[in-house]
Amino acid sequence: MVKIKIRTGRGTGTIEVDSDSSKWTGEEFKKIQQSRKIAASSRTVISGRGTGRRKLGDTPDPRSKPSTKGMTRTTGRGTGSRKSRG
Repeated sequence: MVKIKIRTGRGTGTIEVDSDSSKWTGEEFKKIQQSRKIAASSRTVISGRGTGRRKLGDTPDPRSKPSTKGMTRTTGRGTGSRKSRG
């Protein structure tokens, strides 16, 4: 397999992974993130410009994206619109 470099941390770092994209995209990556979160649940995360802190285990789990089917989508330069197909 070929190694691929992936950007991390706001584009400041890189990691090398195998070319199998399922390891760092989609549902497989969400499972990996969830297992990392559980493993580090007792760590403290700083938020809000350093003014707030909470345990990583207390952060909510990500929700799935709602369907956009039937919603109005703006087209062109904001002058037109159409219904979303899916």
